[in-house]
Amino acid sequence: MTGAPYDVLVLGEVLVEIHAAAAPGEVADGTPARISYSGDALNAAAAAAAAGARTALLAVVGDDELSTPLLRRAAELGVDVSHVRRAPRPNGAYLLSADTEGGREFVYWRAHSAGSTLAPAHVDSWRGLLTASTALITSGITAALSPSSHDAVLAAAHLVHEAGGHLSYDPNFRPRLTGRDRARDLLARITPLTGLLKTSCPADALALVDTDDPDTAAARCRALGARTVVVTAGAGRLLLDDGSGARYQTVPVNPAPVDATGAGDCFTGTATARLALGDGLADAVAYGAAAASLSVSGRGGTGRVPAFPQTAALAARHRGLTGRPGARPPRG
Repeated sequence: MTGAPYDVLVLGEVLVEIHAAAAPGEVADGTPARISYSGDALNAAAAAAAAGARTALLAVVGDDELSTPLLRRAAELGVDVSHVRRAPRPNGAYLLSADTEGGREFVYWRAHSAGSTLAPAHVDSWRGLLTASTALITSGITAALSPSSHDAVLAAAHLVHEAGGHLSYDPNFRPRLTGRDRARDLLARITPLTGLLKTSCPADALALVDTDDPDTAAARCRALGARTVVVTAGAGRLLLDDGSGARYQTVPVNPAPVDATGAGDCFTGTATARLALGDGLADAVAYGAAAASLSVSGRGGTGRVPAFPQTAALAARHRGLTGRPGARPPRG
């Protein structure tokens, strides 16, 4: 799966995930831990591939010993890693514990990481992919890694938009990575280029558009130029605003959640994949919500990436679907 175009490209970082058996503030000598691989880009790419999209990862990984199993895991998840670049830096890592509510008590090691070397020169080397493929997913986390990463995200977004492709963007505001003013500036610049803006409330919305109300958050993001806005507002709450009126969508509730890490990325990857494959917006959002619900049964960002038949079955039990699975829309 090395040729272009792809249905979905995902631009961002991949992280080594250290999953501890205790909350980060309670980790002690001898606390058991498990190694896996995650990062919002890998989480979204894995979800897109599972949803049936031809998916490639656009990232920079390190030259340490963990790069081989990291890329092997991505490939096992159905993601094409043939376009990934290397840098003489270590891979970023983070420590987390199981979290069923979607909290953000993570400890990161990503200063001077390989992922932070992402730059416009990399985007230029991927120009042919970005202008020929159907959709791109990227995030505010990627842009916050370094000044060069910030510029790379904007360059990629403009390339895709100018080529008539679809851009999905998640602000994913992280105050440990970037300041509010810089994140707001990026949001204002990238939102008019997006086909789907997925944000969270209150976390992102309060920091970036000064509200803890999902309806107001959606309206303010639409006012910035987003064609479609999805606001996730905790378990079971999802607001869709496509300009025809904001409305809450039915969200399947997982009866036995294990870990909500990466659920938002799973939503974005799945919904973008189904849009790229020709499904209608309502159906794509329903599939995204179903996949995100199923994903919290696994531990870590890619602990459970649901197969699309499972996602489709869960979505169908919660709403009538009207899309055309498998159809591919024209570009432009």
